[in-house]
Amino acid sequence: MPRNRSGCSVLQSAIDIKRWQQQPPTVVEARPARCPACGTASCPLGGAIRLQGHGKRERQVWGPSGPNHAPEVISIIARRYRCLSCSAVLLVVPRGVLGRRVYSAAAIGLALALWGLALATAAEVRRRVSPAKILGDSAVTGWATLRRWARDVAQRGLFADAPDPGAYSGLT
Repeated sequence: MPRNRSGCSVLQSAIDIKRWQQQPPTVVEARPARCPACGTASCPLGGAIRLQGHGKRERQVWGPSGPNHAPEVISIIARRYRCLSCSAVLLVVPRGVLGRRVYSAAAIGLALALWGLALATAAEVRRRVSPAKILGDSAVTGWATLRRWARDVAQRGLFADAPDPGAYSGLT
């Protein structure tokens, strides 16, 4: 399992962002079935809980909530767990929140579709997807984040579970 710099693994819950915001899950509802680092069952039958609640963490999620919505910044409260077997710390977030990314998966997908399929300019994509109002020097020539997302998708580092687009290159 990939780990970020803090040694914490990010897991997506089956609960989506909107439902998570309306009714954050309890520690029991968000607890994963097993530790992704060592495979230990979180609540073995007749045994003690092995993935214990380890606090909460506020997390920002950027992007529009839908294709025709204005971009926004929302905050969610992610749940943390600690595995008593291997000491791994897990952060459980709603479906659609990606590890090490401030934009939602839907916002990234929308941006890449607008740019790659609809052939929108990087400036237009930024206007529709990014809530940031202060732009850096790179905004004059494009949006560096958009190019980084495209590179990460091509290298299978982002949306790695999606079908390989190269497998369909012969279809029209």
